[in-house]
This record gives sequence, structure tokens and C-alpha cells, in this order.
Amino acid sequence: MGRIVVDSLFKRYRYRGHGSSSKTRNAVLEAGLRSKDEFWALRDVSLEVAPGQMVGIVGANGAGKSTLLRMVGGVGRPSAGRVRVTGRMGALLELGSDFHHELTGRENAVIGGIVAGLTRREVLARMDSIVDFAELDDFIDSPVRAYSAGMMLRLAFAIAVHTDPEVLLIDEVLAVGDAAFRRKCIDRIAQFRRDGCAILLVTHEAQIAVQLCDSAVWLSKGAVMQAGPAEAVVLEYLASTAAETRRRTPLDWPTRVTADGAELQMFATRFGSMELEVTDVRLLDSTGFRCRQLRRGESLRVEIDYRTEQVLASPIFSVQIRQESGAVLFDGSIQGQQLGMDTVRGPGSVAVTFERLDLNNGLYHVDVGVYRQDWAYAYDYHWHVYDLNVLSIGPGKGVVNPPHNWERSRPRAAGA
Repeated sequence: MGRIVVDSLFKRYRYRGHGSSSKTRNAVLEAGLRSKDEFWALRDVSLEVAPGQMVGIVGANGAGKSTLLRMVGGVGRPSAGRVRVTGRMGALLELGSDFHHELTGRENAVIGGIVAGLTRREVLARMDSIVDFAELDDFIDSPVRAYSAGMMLRLAFAIAVHTDPEVLLIDEVLAVGDAAFRRKCIDRIAQFRRDGCAILLVTHEAQIAVQLCDSAVWLSKGAVMQAGPAEAVVLEYLASTAAETRRRTPLDWPTRVTADGAELQMFATRFGSMELEVTDVRLLDSTGFRCRQLRRGESLRVEIDYRTEQVLASPIFSVQIRQESGAVLFDGSIQGQQLGMDTVRGPGSVAVTFERLDLNNGLYHVDVGVYRQDWAYAYDYHWHVYDLNVLSIGPGKGVVNPPHNWERSRPRAAGA
């Protein structure tokens, strides 16, 4: 049975060409400072993967995820701490990077299997299964240089999963091939887990980590931010990512234009005549508190405060929900008179409530606007100002993910 134990692991890399003496660098380290010609890729990382367990590693680019896999795989030495691995190791890392392009797929499969620890006889005994898994029956005896990138990935994955690993390292390779082949890869990995393989997975796909892993570790700048049950860790990581996205949103940049005789104030995220101004927009959860993230299926209330010094006839209030790409998922509006407001003046507020938001995991934007009663132009429109992170764990692709269940049913007669 395989097992991975990482105990207080540190990894330091040095930049070259700075000319600092090792004595100076050691003095800096002893003082607890960071030298200009070095950085810590991993800082005090500990984890354990038991037989039949799968642990996911999540984090932003540069967090130290791939460095951790390399240390576990025996590529490089830790600066401090220990890594202990027991059992035959397999790795799904840079698939196909070690192929010899002038050799055939079959010849590369033999070489790859032997490098992974199998005998030539063992590889040949499994060759039909490798070819069948990779779906390359018609091309296995062609030179790899004639393969597409997808064909090379399928072959590399097929070789790796036929080496009977007791410890398996996976680094961002589960997007191999089309949906059907991807499903086959995930099923094979799940079978390894049931057979007692200890699996360490690095992925940017939150859904994969929750779907496959028992637990997860969130790395940031080489350090463990959180470790525990996969769903809890992934939700915290996604929430942190959404907060960072909001922090980086640029400020409005004003200019002035005219359109149809109305003077409009234009911003990067706002435009309108400003005869009526939106003074506040509140995204509220089911408890009535402001929120910038919700779980799938929770309710959302959007409250819009406004002010105008003029008497305006029955303005139109609108709310849109968009993806980051700009695609509109919801577009609703209401005339002021439908709310009992034939005219408006001074401060006021309107609200719309969504009983539940059945959106899949992702970042969305809530856009709000108030228009003249004939839609001639906007009084005030806020575009991509209010972002909402939806945390969705569970199966489902696309954008919407409403409650649903599958069941077996009886066929009906034609025309019934």
C-alpha cells in the first residue's frame, strides 16, 4: 500500500548573479529575513496521504503546488523537513514531454512503461489495453511526430495508468481529450483510489477537487492557508479569490460626451445624464446582510437607492445579471408607475428579490440602471460595479444549475 508523508517541508531557491556571499545569505536567514537573491517556494508544509486517500492541492499560480509535487516525486531536495513515500510511484505530470517523436506510439509506450518500472514483458502484455484506452488503434504504429497534441496526451495518460501505481501524483492533466475520454480518465483514477492507491492531485478546477478528493490543502506563497475537508477548503479558497478580484477592480475614469441633446457623464463603469443618481446599491442575502458571495440556491435581494432634485415622470428601473464575459443571464425592469410612483423627486429606493439563484460556481456582475420613462437614455447606469461570487459544489456544467433529480421512468406509447 502506498503512503505519502510530508513533514514541515521547506524549499528555498536562489537567484543567480547577485554576487552575495553564502555567509551574508546565511546571516540573513538566521535573522529571519529574506535575501534579495532567494525566495521560499515552500514554507513549513505538512500533509499525509494514506492508502486509498486522495488529497487535492489548490492555490493560485506561484503558490508552490508544482514544487510540492516535485519534492514528493523526488525531483530536488528539500531545504528543510522530510518527505517519505512508500510504494510504487506513478506520475501524471507533463504528459508526453518525454516522447521520442521519430519513434512510433507503440515504441514510445514500451519505453515509457520501462521507465515507469515495468519490465518489457509486462509492457507488451498490457499493450493492447494501453492502445484501447488511448483510442489509437489506427495510429499506434505511426511516428509520434504525426500525432496531434490530443493524441499524444491520450497515449501518455494511457501508459501512466497501466503501471499499477501505489502512489500517484497528478498535476493539472484531467482536461485530456474530449468529454468522454476525460470521464474515462477520472473513472480510472477513482478505481486506483478504491484499490488503495495514495493520490496527490494539483488542480485549478474546484469542482474536480471536491468531486474526487477526501481532503484538500490550500497553498498561498508556499505556505498552508487551510487544510481539511475538500469542500470547506475549496469554498474558502474561492471566496478569497473573489475578494482579490474585487480589490483589483479599477476606479472610474470620467469623461464627458453629449448624446441626443442630453449631456451624459461617462465613466469606465458608469454613464448617464445624472438627472437622477443611484446613490447606493445593496446586494443582500437571506438574512438581510450585505453580501458579495452566495451559495447556489440562496436568495438575493438587490436594493437601489436614488436621489433626484427634479420631478421626473415614472422612471424605469432595471437589473441585469451578467457573466464576466458580458453575457446577460437575467434582464428585468419595471416602470415606476407599476410601483405606485407616477413621478419621483428627492430620495427613494426600490428593490427586487430573487427567491433563489441557481447559478453554477463563478463570478457574476449585477448591473443596475435607471432610465427615462421612454427608454430614450439612462439617468444613471452602473456597469460591472457590483460583483457576486456564487459558490456551487456539485455536478453540473454550463451556467444555471437548478434543483433537479434523475429517476428511472416507464416509456409511454407513441402519441400518449
